[in-house]
Amino acid sequence: DPKSSYKLLIGSVLPRAIAWVSTRSTTGVGNIAPISFFTVVGRFPPVLSISLQPRADGETLKDTFVNIRDTNEFVINIATIGQSDAVHRSAFEFGTDVDEFEALGLEKAPSETISAPRIAGAPISFECVVDRIIPMPPLPDHVVWGRVQRIHIRDDLYLPNGRIDIGALGAFGRLAAEYTLVDNIFSTPLPDDLVTALGSQRAARLDERATDYSPIDTKDWSPSGATK
Repeated sequence: DPKSSYKLLIGSVLPRAIAWVSTRSTTGVGNIAPISFFTVVGRFPPVLSISLQPRADGETLKDTFVNIRDTNEFVINIATIGQSDAVHRSAFEFGTDVDEFEALGLEKAPSETISAPRIAGAPISFECVVDRIIPMPPLPDHVVWGRVQRIHIRDDLYLPNGRIDIGALGAFGRLAAEYTLVDNIFSTPLPDDLVTALGSQRAARLDERATDYSPIDTKDWSPSGATK
C-alpha cells in the first residue's frame, strides 16, 4: 500500500538533499516548503527535479505545486544547519492565503530572472523556470523539472577555482522523517580498522533521544511530510 511503500523508500534512500522551495502565487502570496524528493537531472543547462505529494488529506494539491503550475517558476534554496528548525516548520500546512515568509519570520530576497522570491538567509539559491511537469498516477503526485536560470552563492562559500566550499556549508539532509548533519568528509579508501568500527556502531543522535526513536512511530506523523 502507498503508506508502507513510502516508509520503505524514505528509510532506504538516504541521506536525501532538501530543496527548500520558495514560490509566489498568482495573487502574490509567498510560500515555502521543504522537498526531500530532490535531485539533479541535467548538467547543462542545469536542471533540478522535485517530486510533490498532495496535502495530508491525500487529495488536495499543495500550494507549492499549484504556484509552480500556475506561474511556471520557483526557487530552490539550500539551507544550513542554523536554518533546520525553520525548514522543519515550513512543512506545516498553512492556509493558502497565508504568506509563509511572514508566518515563519523569514526575509524575502528578490530574484533576478523570475518573480518568485528567494529566502534571504539561504547560502545557495537556484532560480528555476518549469521545464516539464510529469504526473505520477495513480496517486496525485507530480514530478517537476526546473531549468536553472541563475545561481546565487554566498561569497565566502565560492572558492577562487569555481567550486563550493562544502566543508563550510553546514549542510544537512533528510533521514526518513528526521535529519542528519553533514559533519564529516572522506575520500576512499578508509583504513580497514576504521571501516570495521564504523560499520558496527549506531549513528549518534544530536537531540539526546533514544537511538531507536523515530517520529514515524508517533501519531503526529503522516506520509504527506507535513509537520504539526
